[in-house]
Amino acid sequence: MEERIKEILKEVREIEIQSKRVVNALFSGEYKSSFKGKGMEFHEVRDYIPGDDIRTIDWNVTARMNHPFVKRFIEERELTLFILADISGSGEFGSRKELKKDLIARISALFAFSAVKNNDKVGLVLYTDQIEHYLPPNKGSRHTLRLIRDILMYSPLSKGTDPVPAMEFVQRILRHGAIVFLISDFIGENFSVGHCRKPLSLMANKFDLIPIIVRDPLEQNPRFSGRVVLQDAESGTTRMFRGEELKERFTQIRKARDQELYKLLNSCGLDRIEITTGEDYVGTTHRFFRRRLP
Repeated sequence: MEERIKEILKEVREIEIQSKRVVNALFSGEYKSSFKGKGMEFHEVRDYIPGDDIRTIDWNVTARMNHPFVKRFIEERELTLFILADISGSGEFGSRKELKKDLIARISALFAFSAVKNNDKVGLVLYTDQIEHYLPPNKGSRHTLRLIRDILMYSPLSKGTDPVPAMEFVQRILRHGAIVFLISDFIGENFSVGHCRKPLSLMANKFDLIPIIVRDPLEQNPRFSGRVVLQDAESGTTRMFRGEELKERFTQIRKARDQELYKLLNSCGLDRIEITTGEDYVGTTHRFFRRRLP
């Protein structure tokens, strides 16, 4: 256990160094302008001027003063970033050296250190089919290092996946206009349209919600030969298949589920990032935010 902790702390340090370098080089000028979730806060009231939007009239002040006043708002300078990270059993899968859960930690670190550089808050929920761990939004490098350690070290109580309890929890605790990253492989029955449409739509209306789909190369391009024994990482069920039959069935199911997922995200007006383990997650993320620039 002690050796594992040393390895994790070393990995946290490596992730910190890499993330800070990337943030300074790539995201310094594109960070806040890429997000849609910049909130507005009340600043003052002033006399109504012909041409002002009547929806900004403060009717309480207008009634007291006997002539119209309007509310003025200013853009909030501080953002809140929130990471919803899937730590279910499927995150333990990896056909290469990097597991899906390791990639989730690196992506989370990239956003967390971006928040640190811009003096913004960042929070975390780790979820399976339940809320496993909650780290309230806060600022600073020490807080961010704890966030990364939590992702790498936390041992989930469950192996199943259901994003809905986590989405409903975040809607209760976060203010309107926060930026929420929903990071998962989006694999499983509980990512179906019928199950996720309503909470996903509600979140999309309240936050700048950005789904991040994390996959393994073998899931994108399956290659099997001979007889293959597979174990479901979440249910523990083991089955044997013929390689070619498995490849064909796996590909058909994955394409059908992904088409359903894309339709769901598109219907909610959501952008998405798709990242595969072992590939350039920094470049993929950077290109995504450049596309979002006004």
